[in-house]
Amino acid sequence: MAGSTRFAASVHVLAVLAAYRPRPVTSEFLAQSVNTNPAVVRRLISALIRAGLATTQLGKGGGAMLARGPKKITLLDIYRAVETPGFIPMQRAAPNPQCPVGGAIVPVLQYHASAAETALEGALAGVTLKQVIREIAAQNAAAKSAA
Repeated sequence: MAGSTRFAASVHVLAVLAAYRPRPVTSEFLAQSVNTNPAVVRRLISALIRAGLATTQLGKGGGAMLARGPKKITLLDIYRAVETPGFIPMQRAAPNPQCPVGGAIVPVLQYHASAAETALEGALAGVTLKQVIREIAAQNAAAKSAA
């Protein structure tokens, strides 16, 4: 089962916006960079705007831009903007409460899933978009020197 790619694509989009700032970037350009459809990028940008991470400029030469500096945007901000809480989904149908396992599995799984989500959020909170951009630049420099 494939997971959501909204978070990864949104980090990519915001990294491009940071790289090109203060110029607005079109959804078509962003879509080419992410290698997806511009409509997908526009949906992501809408979520990022609602979260206060991006803004748009209309008209000729318009596009998306960062709403605040990359040093003030964490990966947790981005994650919360585009992902649904509870990344470990529970079963759709309630387990059989008469079964010794089925009657107790949900609270046990919820506890561990909550702990995992808390750990993930803690890790994401410690990384800024500016740090991601620095790491991208380091990757590019290493690739150039290896070539």
